[in-house]
Amino acid sequence: MARRDVRHGRRRARLLPLVLLLCLVVAAAAVWRYDVLDRWLDPAAPTDPSAIAPPEELSLPPVVDPSAVAEEPAGGPVAAQAVRRAIARALRDEDLGPHVVAAVGELDGTGVLARIGPKGPLPVPASTTKVVTAVAALLAMDPDTTFSTSVVEDGPRGIVLVGGGDPLLASEPTRAGGDEDRAVWPDRADVRTLARETAAALKAEGRTRVRVGYDTSLFSGPADNPRWRADYVPDGVVSPTTSLWVDEGRPAEGFGRVADPALTAATVFAGELSRRGIQVVGVPRERAAPDGATELASVTGAPLSQIVEHVLAVSDNEAAEVLLRHVGLATEGVGSVEAGRRGVVRLLGEAGVDLGRTRLWDGSGLSRQNRMEPAALLDVLRLAASGEHPELRAALTGLPVAGFTGSLTDRFDTGAPEGRGRVRAKTGTLTGVTSLAGLAVDRAGRTMVFAMFADKVPVEDTLGARDAMDAAAAALGACRCG
Repeated sequence: MARRDVRHGRRRARLLPLVLLLCLVVAAAAVWRYDVLDRWLDPAAPTDPSAIAPPEELSLPPVVDPSAVAEEPAGGPVAAQAVRRAIARALRDEDLGPHVVAAVGELDGTGVLARIGPKGPLPVPASTTKVVTAVAALLAMDPDTTFSTSVVEDGPRGIVLVGGGDPLLASEPTRAGGDEDRAVWPDRADVRTLARETAAALKAEGRTRVRVGYDTSLFSGPADNPRWRADYVPDGVVSPTTSLWVDEGRPAEGFGRVADPALTAATVFAGELSRRGIQVVGVPRERAAPDGATELASVTGAPLSQIVEHVLAVSDNEAAEVLLRHVGLATEGVGSVEAGRRGVVRLLGEAGVDLGRTRLWDGSGLSRQNRMEPAALLDVLRLAASGEHPELRAALTGLPVAGFTGSLTDRFDTGAPEGRGRVRAKTGTLTGVTSLAGLAVDRAGRTMVFAMFADKVPVEDTLGARDAMDAAAAALGACRCG
């Protein structure tokens, strides 16, 4: 009985491939039969599904070509009279106050095509200053430049946390665990990761007990800009500028800014070391890193181009001030406000921009003593768009899009709707000041650069003034300015 079962098993094994082959042949024949039969019965039948008519009982509208999303670019020059007609009404709004200055020019042109307002005292630019700072930073450094924060040896018992001027250094990973609430752009380097790598390096050397110092010597001069209002730093409006901080000097909980951003960063770092089995003796103290010290670990932040885009998109005051210090380092080897200011003037002058009577005392536009020549700002925008300077492009791609991104996300909800998406601009806001500067594309595809300022706005009219400024810029997008 067992021998017969074996024979039957072998026979079934030999039949299995034949059965599979037969199934494949039948399936192929079915496909062939339906295809060939259909072609034989109706050789003129269309093979393209879209060419098959719908059933008689179904009524469908005729297919028509969709209308163009945008008009064909008309080309040709921008007409000064058309520009003035487009923006004049909005800029006469009483909410803007008695001192309104605006300048508009062609992107591919020179000078000012249309100007509104007095030619006397220059206006306060507020945060449109950041456009100048951004372009100068990209002239001073390669767009791929990155800034690193490191930890170095300090004898057998100590280490030093060295600030490298990374404006976006974070206290903890921003994408830890895939938490979408912590996902930010651009990616940040962080001291928790730095502490983990430092602890591993110390343990590899057999060290589990250290003193922690921190070095902020990369930047020099006053951390609190003397041209700012005296209450800005004490009231937590802005952080004192330092080459070492986490979260731009903001506290882990609550609002405002911490009193000593560098010490706070070092304290956070020391706490992370302790959690990784390294005993920290005492409290962190400021100390210059020894010359030629051995590096234990480092973390590197986002490239300069992404930092510039971030600064312009969200109007980041702290990061803009750090960029100004880096301009000073790149041009004079000194990370101070004064070196940065001189570097901005020199770099832009060498690139062909005449700043004229412009006076900028900081990188963020917080100073009320800043003054901007409107024509100079137009030339800075043209320089950023120049085909000869592709390295400056981040200064344009970072500009918020009206009604869609950055500081313009919730704006341009009044005025001509055509302005939404056709205007990219940097905002500027101080008490009594509203400004806007950037690019606008009219309905015929002509691209213009513009700068608009109002610096005597009644406080109670702040929101109305902002809407009026938006309406003026939106009018450039809505007009046919040829």
